[in-house]
Amino acid sequence: MPRDYYEVLGVEKGASEDAIKKSYRKLAMKFHPDRNPGDKQAEANFKEAAEAYEVLSDPQKRQTYDQFGHQGLGGPFGSGGFKWSDFSHAGDFDDIFSNLDDIFGGGIFGDIFGGGRRRRGGPQRGEDLRISLPLTLEEIAEGTQKTIKLKRLDKCDDCTGLGAKPGSQPTTCDVCGGTGQVRQATRSLFGQFVNVTSCPKCQGEGAMISEPCPRCGGEGRSEKDTTLTVNIPAGVAEGNYIPLRGQGSVGRRGGPAGDCQVFIQEIEHDQFERHGNDVIYDLPVSFSQAALGAEIEVPTLSGKAKMKVPVGTQSAQIFRMRGKGIQDVNGYGRGDQLVRVVVWTPTKLNKEEQAIFKELSELENGHAPEGGKGFFDRVKEVLTG
Repeated sequence: MPRDYYEVLGVEKGASEDAIKKSYRKLAMKFHPDRNPGDKQAEANFKEAAEAYEVLSDPQKRQTYDQFGHQGLGGPFGSGGFKWSDFSHAGDFDDIFSNLDDIFGGGIFGDIFGGGRRRRGGPQRGEDLRISLPLTLEEIAEGTQKTIKLKRLDKCDDCTGLGAKPGSQPTTCDVCGGTGQVRQATRSLFGQFVNVTSCPKCQGEGAMISEPCPRCGGEGRSEKDTTLTVNIPAGVAEGNYIPLRGQGSVGRRGGPAGDCQVFIQEIEHDQFERHGNDVIYDLPVSFSQAALGAEIEVPTLSGKAKMKVPVGTQSAQIFRMRGKGIQDVNGYGRGDQLVRVVVWTPTKLNKEEQAIFKELSELENGHAPEGGKGFFDRVKEVLTG
């Protein structure tokens, strides 16, 4: 009498489909004969786990098993015993073993089950397109909408994408019967295996072109210019891309279109330097502005704003203008503008300016100026006009 299938998979009777699949995947990896060469017990455990999964992964069989046990199934997998060809959940089965290829060297399950995932017949998907879209920091900060022009392969106007000469029609492939697939069954130690591959005659399209369209040469597509509109969210960065689904080239002879991937390219700004969502701006100030303080108008990504430079500001000192940076791409607020002060030193001085700086030099050396206005008053008058 076979063991209880829930016991085989190590799950409770009310286990979910995901839990059953997960448990079976672990057992399949553990007991697979390729990992246990010559181990008959491991081989038996592998088959036992496969039997349990076949029943418990099928809602109808599972319900019958829960009510009547093994007898309700007429023995393991019905009166005919266990057969790999009995697997009714091919999609689930492929899904499980697609993850096992990496573990077993990438070929074991691909060879057995036709590449892990079942291939579909019919025309193949078209190529993806990749274009670069230059954006300014101002556009990135707020988001924008752009119109782009590109060349892509679209349906041929003469044959409407069929690839056949106008007035003629493609014919069904006599090898695959129009499915685009051929199946080859082989028997091995584990039973019958079915390998599904693309039809070699029609290349998986299921149809043959006897009279190709003169305009496109039977491709069913030709190069055309097109215009697309793309919405750019605020906060994107260099290397980010926006996929435009179905806006790539169409496939040969009626195949679905690929995607158009719009890659963001940041244009280097002549005033701002980006650091994440913050931007840095170097603000040149005169000696008198740094020493005496000033209110200065500075550029921002959204226009201009006034900023106070405190008395005694030092060169390289940084001030923060909150909310004047770049909007976060995920909507988590906005960055700041960091203003880095650069004290400007004059390279040419007139006689009066020279006298002022000479007086400053004497003051720094401990010699007080002779009478009159205070030193900084005179500096302010001369250097600020």
